[in-house]
Amino acid sequence: MENKIRAIVVSISDTRTEDDDVSGDVLTQCLRSIGAEILEKLIVTDDFEGLRQTLYSLTESEANLILTTGGTGFAERDNTPEATLAVIEREAPGISEAMRFETMRNTKFAMLSRGVSGIRNGTLVINLPGSPNGVAECFAILKDILPHAIRLIEGESKH
Repeated sequence: MENKIRAIVVSISDTRTEDDDVSGDVLTQCLRSIGAEILEKLIVTDDFEGLRQTLYSLTESEANLILTTGGTGFAERDNTPEATLAVIEREAPGISEAMRFETMRNTKFAMLSRGVSGIRNGTLVINLPGSPNGVAECFAILKDILPHAIRLIEGESKH
């Protein structure tokens, strides 16, 4: 039985608005292309504590997948990995490693991504890059494993 993906898209940016959140829109379209239900799409600033609180609260919701876009680089305000690590209970490093490995085939700048992945309260949280192209490339890597990952987290599938 295929579990329904119930996703939340979180764009992390100090400058984006709903009108120009291209990466968030790309991510939403990608999720819909695999039949995911989008529970919410929001924009959060790069502020560590605000982002941490938001991610914590979202992992208390009915979502089983949270995909973030942005805030994974080397800039001082890029706090997404740290906020995610402060929230998740178990890391899922293979997901982020696979995204970096595969996207490095297209650009060496992919090695500058500090994105992390993990699980809290039955919710898979994955950090994606902030660029629309990076989002699309990373989602192409993720799309086939997401349903299985969700089934495993929800305890309804064997390895």
